[in-house]
Amino acid sequence: MFTGSKNWTLALVVFTALALVVLAGERPLAQQSSESESAQDKSRARRTSDTQKPEPSPSPTPRLKDELPQDSDEVVRVETNLTSIFFTAADKNKRFISTLKKEDLRVLEDGQAQEIFTFQQNIDLPLSAAILIDCSASEERTLPDEKAAARSFLEAVLRPGKDEAAIVSFTGEVTLEQGFTGSIERLRSAIDRVEFVPPAGYIGGGIVVGGTPPISGTNQALAGSTAIWDAVWATSKELLQDSADNARRAIILLTDGEDTISQVKMHEAIERAQKADALIYTIGIGDSYNFGVNEGALRKIAEQTGGRAYFPHSDRELREAFAQIQRDLREQYLVAYSPLNKAR
Repeated sequence: MFTGSKNWTLALVVFTALALVVLAGERPLAQQSSESESAQDKSRARRTSDTQKPEPSPSPTPRLKDELPQDSDEVVRVETNLTSIFFTAADKNKRFISTLKKEDLRVLEDGQAQEIFTFQQNIDLPLSAAILIDCSASEERTLPDEKAAARSFLEAVLRPGKDEAAIVSFTGEVTLEQGFTGSIERLRSAIDRVEFVPPAGYIGGGIVVGGTPPISGTNQALAGSTAIWDAVWATSKELLQDSADNARRAIILLTDGEDTISQVKMHEAIERAQKADALIYTIGIGDSYNFGVNEGALRKIAEQTGGRAYFPHSDRELREAFAQIQRDLREQYLVAYSPLNKAR
């Protein structure tokens, strides 16, 4: 959980299925709620002790309930689990296809065609993006590149007055540098504050010799560790769940992909992001003289949440990545169906 010196807590994506509630009649899939913005400059996430693993808490499966009056006072209830899929359609030139219709699609699960309940086009939705910056020991020399990439994302994608973003840094613990806001100035200031803090016994190059083992969530030794999955899990559960319901949710993960200390597993972080309807876009930035980049891990967490993984080697490749991310987030379709295989 995100906490800080002021003792406050901020409630903090291959191609995957996301559960959502669709009620019979003309109710929309999601009801709008007012946008919330945190002006908090910085708060700390307590890392759960070794004996208390932060297991993702399961949420009830959404149900479709249809009540039909009969000849008598009896009511027939029909309950259907719905699975949703967000996707982008593009031609061979990677241009968005905006003319798809429901009859153009087939949804197959285990090779079996499924009935489509909902089909809609989501274009130009407001964006709620959490930018996660790895500032652990393995990123000591590449942290300036990560921070530059974060600034570039703000300049390329965020639209003041419509979109919002939050800044999260992480080592062995997770720090909320800036809650959701549409202010570019505040976001830039938060990025500027992110820095590498060497732990006791650190001799450089991502190497820690001796030092005091971590005994609490705030121990300085955690600065040399990397808890990527913890950061994704906490951001999805405690931050994105408070973002606007009518917005497209995304995590921009800037890291080398080398997790060393997370208490939750990768699949748990993926499941939590799915529950938050969040797409994860990974930007692999690593120290070639240290650990490099774990491309496999970054591809997996991105693809299983509906996002993409990028490994830019130049400013031009980074700009192209952000342009693609922007198209993905602004131009998507939504399909919802009820799986025929109820045992899944």
